[in-house]
Amino acid sequence: MSESHEKLLQQYLSDCQTAKSTADLEALRVKYLGKKGEVTELLKGLGKMAPEERKAVGAAINELKNRIQSSLEESMREVALSEQNEKLNAERPDHSLPGLYPGTGGLHPVVQVAREVADIFLSMGFFMAEGPEIEEEYYNFEALNVPSHHPARDMQDTFYLESGQVLRTQTSPVQIRTMEALKPPLKMIGLGKVFRKDSDITHSPMFNQMEGLVVGENISMADLKGTLVMFVENMFGKRPHRFRPSYFPFTEPSAEMDIQCIFCEGKGCKVCKSTGWMEVLGCGMVNPKVFDAVKYDTEKYTGFAFGMGIDRIAMLRYGINDIRLLFSSDIRFLRQF
Repeated sequence: MSESHEKLLQQYLSDCQTAKSTADLEALRVKYLGKKGEVTELLKGLGKMAPEERKAVGAAINELKNRIQSSLEESMREVALSEQNEKLNAERPDHSLPGLYPGTGGLHPVVQVAREVADIFLSMGFFMAEGPEIEEEYYNFEALNVPSHHPARDMQDTFYLESGQVLRTQTSPVQIRTMEALKPPLKMIGLGKVFRKDSDITHSPMFNQMEGLVVGENISMADLKGTLVMFVENMFGKRPHRFRPSYFPFTEPSAEMDIQCIFCEGKGCKVCKSTGWMEVLGCGMVNPKVFDAVKYDTEKYTGFAFGMGIDRIAMLRYGINDIRLLFSSDIRFLRQF
């Protein structure tokens, strides 16, 4: 480096010794290496020099710049560490002070409603059964009288796995597994996640469902209606309800149960599609072909089954007009419950 460059370096080193903080060092960086810094101005002057002189002077200025930059980086690390230690020492906690307790969480609204629904049926003498979420096609379809050509088995509705199994589309397979393991009479409910290719304000591709099954001698449609009316009144209070004829492969006759829309009180809105009614569950008398699959005597035993989406029940229970809110993870929404 030339004498002028060496003088500038010594000037920087002198300034650096007086720098006491990262702010002081940042000011030095701007002074020497900033857009209008002294080293930068030297580099700008290269354009006025002759080509043979520019190369040597440019190399000297770059050497000066690199030395200042390396020195600044090292000083910045040392001063930053010193400042951090000073801050930690100044903020050393008083261990004699009482601790801060984290806020307690709460049950998700779907879990709350699932427990409430289960408690209602358990109080009526039902027992809880479980089954796998990855299910064999036999239990999810064939044993429930859903033949291979049935629309419910279309790829648009069901998630098929490479293994040939499916993500269960309903909790009804739990009924088949329970009947294979137990002899009548029985009253069971099955609760769990199910999966379908469906998504809008009242449907989700993954949702929670509860199935119920009662099998015994002389079980009739009157038993089914009495059981479900008792459930609805315990869950929603006394409000208008109705049973509509429907179709399910595993029940005959089949029906759907509605209650008056809780959002518009029967006047009609977008949630109830202007009908004034909201579907609560599907139900019906067990199809004899289902009993044949589990080797139950259809001459001796009859039964009824029902199924409901717990997420939909949660919507009705709490007046939620979009099912997707239940899976939004928005803490502001969840804190309401």
